[in-house]
Amino acid sequence: MEPRTSELSYLSGFGNHFSSEALPGALPLAQNSPQKAPYGLYAEQLSGTAFTVPRAEMRRTWMYRIKPSASHGQFTRLAQQIAGSAPGPVNPNRLRWSPPEIPAEGKDFLEGLSCLAATAHPEQASGISIYVYAASRSMQRAFFNADGECLIVPESGTLRITTEMGLLEVGPLQIAVIPRGIKFRVELTGSSARGYMCENHGTPLRIPDLGPIGSNGLANPRDFEAPVAAYEDSENETELVQKFCGELWSTQLDHSPFNVVAWHGNHVPYRYDLRHFNTMNTVSYDHPDPSIFTVLTSPGAVPGQANVDFVIFPPRWMVAENTFRPPWFHRNLMNEFMGLIEGEYDAKAGGFLPGGASLHNCMSAHGPDNASTKQAIEAELKPQRYENTMAFMFESGQVLRPTEFALDSPLLQQGYDQCWSGMAKTFDPTGV
Repeated sequence: MEPRTSELSYLSGFGNHFSSEALPGALPLAQNSPQKAPYGLYAEQLSGTAFTVPRAEMRRTWMYRIKPSASHGQFTRLAQQIAGSAPGPVNPNRLRWSPPEIPAEGKDFLEGLSCLAATAHPEQASGISIYVYAASRSMQRAFFNADGECLIVPESGTLRITTEMGLLEVGPLQIAVIPRGIKFRVELTGSSARGYMCENHGTPLRIPDLGPIGSNGLANPRDFEAPVAAYEDSENETELVQKFCGELWSTQLDHSPFNVVAWHGNHVPYRYDLRHFNTMNTVSYDHPDPSIFTVLTSPGAVPGQANVDFVIFPPRWMVAENTFRPPWFHRNLMNEFMGLIEGEYDAKAGGFLPGGASLHNCMSAHGPDNASTKQAIEAELKPQRYENTMAFMFESGQVLRPTEFALDSPLLQQGYDQCWSGMAKTFDPTGV
């Protein structure tokens, strides 16, 4: 049975307490767990944080469902696991991968996941794991992640994501975040889909503080959207898969797991349109740090050093005077995984393609390639509009180790270092 909703609807505002009901009066008033919930529903709480964290940090949602989540048998380990579960050997090199091909044999979102890098084993209470996905059929099963929350970044193809709280439709230039433990199913609206996923094992993602920027700018809370309640009342057998300590385990249900009729809380899935990002930039000279492009952040144990930042490089005006405008040559304490959603990245003239990825770890020297450098030095510095581009970065304070799968993949570009070879010597001790 289709979810009980006539169209996709959303609740706006990020970090607030949301509530939604698919039937009038299904959401109990004043009491979370009444002796008899409306419509004969079961009350169930999902906690995404410890019970005793400060109230401002707490993530939890109450759900009122046709059958409780506890109604299932034992989980058994699946034979087919996610590619890239094993960490590879230590490798300090700059790495870049070409985009994955769309599978011809018909793989769903789970089957099409491949892990390229991770900071640590997923059972740790901090860190991230980074995946690419390439799918050519819709999921017929349901899934939840016990290891962390999922930040999904589509590069091609629109995803229709059924969650316990309702429906999200997410395409390129949008993102979806599915918090830890929430069940979901990914269907394709077209023939295929490809993109990226960051699995956050640490503090839940949030919008960053603005500091001297003030009250407006970057990602605005009003532009984040949560789904409205929509439920499936089905007694058909459904496979439920969970990711637990890096492994996939499966059980069979005698009902749909998407049977939540009403809910309230702040541990909810949401989407955001990257085109709504309010970009900050210099109007005089030099570069602000790339932290001004942060959409979401997961704070780390060291103050000011993120467990992960999700940073984008969107269309924008460049007006800096007497300034080398591409991202400067740099070495960095942070560890940078980059992806490209559309167009070209202004620091790379070739080789970095939509659906592809690069990894520059802690203190790894990098910057624009030869062609981009030469062009930027010789460019006439007039106001310039960067159009038809959207690159992003998962940036972590912990080293991202590429997996064995990533290092052995034929998609790994063996000649990546060559984009910096043969840099022309322009030094002239007689000039200025």
